[in-house]
Amino acid sequence: MITIKHCGLIALLGISLTACNKNSLEISPRDRVGDDIVWSSAANADLFLNDVYNSLPDMNNETEHLDQYTDNSDVGVTWMQGYANIRVGNVTPSNLPRGPWDMWYWGKTDNNDGRTGNYEKIRKCNLFIEKVTASNLPDDYKTKRIAEARFLRAMFYHWLWMAYGGVPVITRTLDNITQGDSIYVPRSTEEATFQFVTNELAEIATILPPNQSEPGRPTKGAALTLKGWCELYEASPLRNSGNAANPGGDLEKWKKAAATNKAVMDLGVYDLYPDFRTLFLKTANNSRESIFARQYMPGKGGQLEGKEGPTIVNGTEVAWGNFQPTQELVDEFSMANGKAIGESGSGYDPQHPYVNREKRFYQTILFNGSPWQGDTIRTVVGLGRSTENEIDLGYSSDVTHTGYYACKRLDESILGSDNRANSTSYQNYMFFRYAEVLLSFAEAENEVNGPTADVLAAVNKVRTRNNNLPTVEATYGAVDKDKMRAIIRRERRVELAFEDKRWWDVLRWKIADKMADGTPGVLNRPELGMVITSNNGTLVYTRTNVSTRLFLPKMYYMPIPQNVLDRNYKIRAQNGGKDAWVNGQNPGY
Repeated sequence: MITIKHCGLIALLGISLTACNKNSLEISPRDRVGDDIVWSSAANADLFLNDVYNSLPDMNNETEHLDQYTDNSDVGVTWMQGYANIRVGNVTPSNLPRGPWDMWYWGKTDNNDGRTGNYEKIRKCNLFIEKVTASNLPDDYKTKRIAEARFLRAMFYHWLWMAYGGVPVITRTLDNITQGDSIYVPRSTEEATFQFVTNELAEIATILPPNQSEPGRPTKGAALTLKGWCELYEASPLRNSGNAANPGGDLEKWKKAAATNKAVMDLGVYDLYPDFRTLFLKTANNSRESIFARQYMPGKGGQLEGKEGPTIVNGTEVAWGNFQPTQELVDEFSMANGKAIGESGSGYDPQHPYVNREKRFYQTILFNGSPWQGDTIRTVVGLGRSTENEIDLGYSSDVTHTGYYACKRLDESILGSDNRANSTSYQNYMFFRYAEVLLSFAEAENEVNGPTADVLAAVNKVRTRNNNLPTVEATYGAVDKDKMRAIIRRERRVELAFEDKRWWDVLRWKIADKMADGTPGVLNRPELGMVITSNNGTLVYTRTNVSTRLFLPKMYYMPIPQNVLDRNYKIRAQNGGKDAWVNGQNPGY
C-alpha cells in the first residue's frame, strides 16, 4: 500500500521542485537535495514517486464533488463553483472552475495560492522518469516504477484533455534559466493530445503487472481502463459533431473503445462485488471490482461523512449535507420490475414515490422516512430546520435543498461531526471500477453492432448484481440500438451516481445545452426537488423547481486560463485544424 513517510525528506524533495515561474507550464528546479541522495536508492526514489501519487485528487476530502456541477446533485451553497460559475454560465478565462480538488487545474498563477496544478504534477513525473532512467537503480525497479510514473502522467493529461481539448504535451523537464524561450510549448491539437495519452497507456499496459501486490499502484487493467475511457470520450458526440440521437463520428473510434474495454474484461482479473452498498466502504477496499483507487488509512483518512452526510441527525447538526440528489436523479432509478417510472406497467405511484423501487435506490438515496444512524430522515415542510431536515428552498442553511440526501459511499457507523474533526473515513476512492468498464464496453459495442448478446450480457451483469433488477430482455423483450442506448445511459447515471462521472458523460453526449429535438439540455432546465406537505396526516408529494440552470454551448470546453495566454506566446497562435481556436483560446471565450 502506498504511504507517505519520512516527511522531512519529502519536504526537501518538494523544495527541489520550486523555482522561478516564468510560465505556467514548467517550474525549473533549484535542487536542495542532491541527486546522489534522492536517486541513490529505491526507497528514496519511491518517496518522490509516492508524493506524486499523493497529488491525485483527494476526493474523500473534497467539499464540492463533480456531480454538483450536474443535474445529479444540488450545489449546496451559492459560493461554490458549481453554483457561482457553472450553473449561471459564468465561466471565463479568468475565473474558470478548477474542478473538484483542482482536477483540471492547469498550473500556478501569478498570484500563487500554493495549489499545485496538473503541469506541476506532470513535471514531477517527467523528472522522475529522467532521473530514474539515468540512475544506477536496478533495471526491474526502473521498468516498473517508470511505467507507474507514465500512468500518472497520462492521468493528469487526460483530465486536461477532457477539460480543454488540445493542450501542450511536455515529456521532458524544462528549465527557464538555461533554456530561455525554448521552454515555451504550443498547444497540441485535441487529436494529438488524445493520441499521446492513449499511445502511452497502450505501451505501459504491456509492462504493468495484471495484479498488484502494492494496492494503490496501477496495473495492466488500470492502464487499459483509462485508455478505454479516453477512447469512449473521443468516440462520443462531443468530439465528432454528433448529437444525442446521432452519435456520428468515426465508427472506428467506437470499435477501438469497445475493443479496449473488452480487453479489460478478458483479463479475468476483475468482477463485480456482490453487495452494492458495502462496495464503497472500507470492508471492500481493493476488492476485485476496484481497478484504480486512491488509498485511505489511519493517518491519511477522509472527511466524507462530515462533508457529504445528512445535515441533521438525532436532532443535532452533524454534517454539511453536500450529497443532495436532485429529483431528476431520483426519477432515473427503476422500479423493482426493471421499468423506468414513466413506462407503461412500471407500477409507479407519484403519491407513494419511494415504494417498490430498485435496490440501488435504497442503497444510494436518503428520502423522507429513510432510517439513518438510529434516526429517521424527515424533510416534510413545517418540521423546522434546527432539529429536522425540513427542505430548505431558500439556501439559508446546509439542510437539503432538494428533499434528499445520499448514503452511497458513506459509512453509517461514522458520525459526521467526529469525521470532520478527525478524518475517520478509510474507504478508498475508486477512480475506475469494473462496473464502469462493462457499461463502457456495452455503449461502444452497441454503437458498432447494436444490442448484441455481448452488449446485453454486460448490461445485465450490472443490472442483476445481487438480484437487483431483471435482465433487459425480461423487462423489455427485444430492443433496438436506440432503446439500448437509452438503457445504457440510464444505467450509467444510476450505477455511477456520486462517483464524479456524470459531468463528463453529459459533456461527451453533448446533451448539456440542448437535446437532439431542440429542447433544453439537461443543464439548461430548472433543477427539481420534492416538496412534501401534510394534509390532515396524509403526505402530499409535489415536484418543485429548486433553482435555475444555464449552460452555454462554449462550456463544453473550459477556457484556456488567461494567465497561460499572457505568459506563453506559442500558445497564442491560430490552429488551422478542426479545433479552430484563435489566439490559443477555445471558441466562445
